[in-house]
Amino acid sequence: MRLARFPLIALFALGLTALLPLTARAHVKASLVAAETAIVPGKPVQVALRFVHDEHWHTYWLNPGTGLVTTIAWTLPPGWKASEIQWPAPKALKDRTGTIVGNGYEGDLLLPVTLTPPSDLAPGASVTLKAAAEWLMCEEVCMPGDAKVSLTLPVAASAAPDPAFGARLSAVVANLPRAEAAWKLSATRDAKNVTLTVTPTSANPAATPSDLRFFADDNFVAYELPQIVTAAANGSFVLTLPISPDAPKDTAKLAGVLTSSNGWRADGSLPGLRVDLVFAAAPAPVKTNASAQAAPLVTTTVVTTVAAPAAPVSLLGTLFLAFVGGLILNLMPCVFPVLGIKILGFVNQAGQDKKKVILHGLVFALGVLLSFWTLAVVLAVLRAGGDQLGWGFQLQSPLFVFALAAVMLIFAMNMSGVFEFGLSATGVGSDLQMKSGFAGSFFTGVLATVVATPCSAPFLAPALGAALTLSTVESFAVFTAIAIGLAGPYLLLSIFPAAVKILPRPGAWMETFKQFMAFPLYATVAYLTWVLAGQTTENGSLMALFGLVLIALGVWFYGRYNAPGTKPAKVRFGTVTAALVFAVGVWTGWPEDIASKTAAAQAAGAPEVVWEKWNPETVAQLRAEGKTIYVDFTARWCATCQTNKKIVFHSDAVLRAFAAKKIVTLRADWTNKDPAITAELAKYQRSAVPFNVIWQPGKTEPVILPELLTPSIVLDAIKG
Repeated sequence: MRLARFPLIALFALGLTALLPLTARAHVKASLVAAETAIVPGKPVQVALRFVHDEHWHTYWLNPGTGLVTTIAWTLPPGWKASEIQWPAPKALKDRTGTIVGNGYEGDLLLPVTLTPPSDLAPGASVTLKAAAEWLMCEEVCMPGDAKVSLTLPVAASAAPDPAFGARLSAVVANLPRAEAAWKLSATRDAKNVTLTVTPTSANPAATPSDLRFFADDNFVAYELPQIVTAAANGSFVLTLPISPDAPKDTAKLAGVLTSSNGWRADGSLPGLRVDLVFAAAPAPVKTNASAQAAPLVTTTVVTTVAAPAAPVSLLGTLFLAFVGGLILNLMPCVFPVLGIKILGFVNQAGQDKKKVILHGLVFALGVLLSFWTLAVVLAVLRAGGDQLGWGFQLQSPLFVFALAAVMLIFAMNMSGVFEFGLSATGVGSDLQMKSGFAGSFFTGVLATVVATPCSAPFLAPALGAALTLSTVESFAVFTAIAIGLAGPYLLLSIFPAAVKILPRPGAWMETFKQFMAFPLYATVAYLTWVLAGQTTENGSLMALFGLVLIALGVWFYGRYNAPGTKPAKVRFGTVTAALVFAVGVWTGWPEDIASKTAAAQAAGAPEVVWEKWNPETVAQLRAEGKTIYVDFTARWCATCQTNKKIVFHSDAVLRAFAAKKIVTLRADWTNKDPAITAELAKYQRSAVPFNVIWQPGKTEPVILPELLTPSIVLDAIKG
């Protein structure tokens, strides 16, 4: 059901593409420029393909991530040689929502190329350099671009810098990514992440890099996912880079560019370091400051340069926020009106004896503290169980982030007045405060926690998140701070009972305050969905958003048909409908645990399909050997292709059948232009992907599969 939406999205995208005007190619203007005014025989000349992008438009780098790499085909006089494009440091390309859509360039761009002329050129002549450039340009839509560019230069015994582009092109070449003696690089990897460490070679590095990001030459590192950056006390930086799910399992080296927004040199130059490393054995953990240690709890790009002594500040800040949250609990409509009543109850029980009034207040505070400590113990036990189950850093788990976002959304809707819960708990609190003696004060404190929790649970939700991510000791400290915040006003009023008179009167302002406080929670939901977008595929992120919408709809049904005075039949209808819609929302948005699913499939005897690179020679060789061959013509930007792979090759039946028949799987990746793939598609009167064929032994023509696949379609085809 969820995956079936992919073809609809693909058809919609194709419809938009068909409506694009042909004149849109002007969004990127191409020309050819040179660093010098003349050509010296035998001396290399630096030229560049110049792109001038319209605002918000971009083209792509050597590894585009998604999209197509820019290419240049030269038409040069005899004896000339041309280098490959010398790629400047790229940037992460983002759409208007902030989502990373690839690696590339914007603005006024120079792509350097070194041309070497023959040494027998005659001074006084002129040479015309010609090239055909092709690129993909994108804003909210993408379209191919091409241009024939040329440049005519005289041949002379010497050459001067070109007044328009000489200095600029020389600067671009000087700042091309390269190794730098002031920085040492090392890398290790595990099954899911690469750890890249960059360390200054001196105690006082000449530059302080910032906004670090790694760009892989290939697709080994997932280009679209956030990269965690931590700063160590010795001036080094550690990047945790997520490995792409499609990356080869046996990759032994890391190649690419590590960029810094303010350069790697003291003068701000050299924006990119060239990385070319063989993975080493994992080193001992690098000691980082507290802020850096906290950064991996949220999968976002964070650089911290605070010195190690700053650790207590971070914890103190968290405790302060927890204390304020506890205070805010007292302002909730179900708690605030009874605050004064409880204090007056203390006074009455103590017979106006001030010492006994204070003692009742202390016993009440003890009840609150023990209640929160009990909650902290329960959560610590749950977290220990979670660690055994492999939760690790919970906020790095898509499942946990989605669940937390859903809980926050429900709490925010409660505060907005969409539905109410916990109303009966208020009455229970009023009954308990009538008990006599210190036991009554103690259990009133216990029940104050119970009353506050359902009536204003949103303020305890952040504490729940903290308890599942902080250490056990820090978690207890956070819950203690919340308890002190909640019990503080009661304790102060027991010491100064006359102060009850200065409290503002309960009224409509409290409901306004409650609804206003819902918006920080909505902001938290937005933040969590942004985190989730960095942990899942684009489809997974979209399904999570749909799931949250359905969860909100279920909550609305509950609130709409459970209002006071509603007839029992409508209450039952609303409750059942709410439960069903809520369940569909959870099912729709719940992210898949890809690693667990793969392990389970392997344990069940369904081996993973290993894709080999397609080429006509490989097909011919395998056919001669009598092999059955499955060829998938695909592209990363093809939504239907991704749907087919998820539907078909996540099926245990298909995986077992392919293993039993020893079917060889080949992938023809058309993400970047490939003349051989284009020619092969043309043989079958095709000009688009997906396109899947099966070569059976002894047959002269392949079985051509439909564009939309199911496991049964593939299984039926391989039987023939």
